[in-house]
Amino acid sequence: MINIPKGTKDVLPDQSYKWQYVENAAREVSRVYALREVRTPTFEYTELFNRGVGETTDVVGKEMYTFEDKGGRSITLKPEGTAGVARTFIENGLASSPMPLKTFYITPAFRYERPQAGRLREFHQFGIEIFGSSAPQTDAEVIFAASSFLKKLGVKARLEINSIGCKTCRSEYNKTLKNYFAPHLEQMCETCKTRFEKNPLRMLDCKEDNCKKIALSAPRITDCLCEECSAHFKNVKNLLDGQGLQYTVNPFIVRGLDYYTRTVFEFVSDEIGAQGTVCGGGRYDGLIEQLGGSSLPAIGFAAGIERLLIVMENTGAHFPEADKPLIYIAGMDEETRSKAFSVAAELRQKGIIAEIDHMSRSVKAQLKYADKLGAKYVAVIGGDELANGGVNLKNMSDGTQCAVKFGDIYTYLTKGE
Repeated sequence: MINIPKGTKDVLPDQSYKWQYVENAAREVSRVYALREVRTPTFEYTELFNRGVGETTDVVGKEMYTFEDKGGRSITLKPEGTAGVARTFIENGLASSPMPLKTFYITPAFRYERPQAGRLREFHQFGIEIFGSSAPQTDAEVIFAASSFLKKLGVKARLEINSIGCKTCRSEYNKTLKNYFAPHLEQMCETCKTRFEKNPLRMLDCKEDNCKKIALSAPRITDCLCEECSAHFKNVKNLLDGQGLQYTVNPFIVRGLDYYTRTVFEFVSDEIGAQGTVCGGGRYDGLIEQLGGSSLPAIGFAAGIERLLIVMENTGAHFPEADKPLIYIAGMDEETRSKAFSVAAELRQKGIIAEIDHMSRSVKAQLKYADKLGAKYVAVIGGDELANGGVNLKNMSDGTQCAVKFGDIYTYLTKGE
């Protein structure tokens, strides 16, 4: 037997309606925020992620699915959505579009990491990316869009925000961090020792207990922001305060990808274990230029669908019921089964969920099957029904029956709508 690869998961027919519910909520939130869908390839040239995500990140250094194709080119399955959307923006000349350009995506992504609750090697993201605006209102709008999405799903999560500044103030902050971490470096993990030279800011994001303990007393970047970044962060907080959106400032949020600047944020749930972030994002004003485009501000977020589903199931969040057949049409022999097929086909053309027998069951077995499916109405077609040109429609919930001509079944089924 061939089993599913480690770190992947089947979505079975009796669970897929939950995924559709989350995806539909994402599309509805995107609609009211005037976001338009963008779709990018599942794989890209590896250089895109090396340059965009950052070679010092765990994603690039340890987690990417990278391979050489038959033409000798290095290809990577996308580990996140933003870099691909940024590449699309540049390659298709979207900088000439009216700004801001507001987009969203629902996409699979791939990271080679240790599978655990809410963290798989193939996972799915709903994300939004807005290009062209540096205004703090855009930061606030992106955060509100994420909050609206989570509320729509009934997911309770606390909002944590931070600012990691621009190139100028972050350069000074990195020097401050080096001075702080230097005396402790020998006690820290090998990854942090590497980050010390290349990107000391990422040392604040280390998950090793000893490193986390040392980082607790590190200088705060919010105390080192330049005047412009400090004013920007203050304005973002004022906008959140003005709408009553509660948050805490967490100076240890730096996000796991190198392209972030200024505002970063996470929505965190306690219903998913140690890896509690269900949605995160921030501003990445330098990414477009870094990938070969013109200098252009941008901001976005991504939410993990698998994680959201775990939180929803753990907290008893409401899922609508999966669609059930409105009518089951049973036949008794070849001729009546053919008529059942014809009636069902006509109803389906008009948008009615109709089901028939495909297993040559007896009428009694068909009625049991219709009940298992949750069909609201059942019609049995026999010789008399063919001769009379109609059926008795039985309401399965109360047992009442009504004689209906074949041509009037649709009208009868939709009369209450």
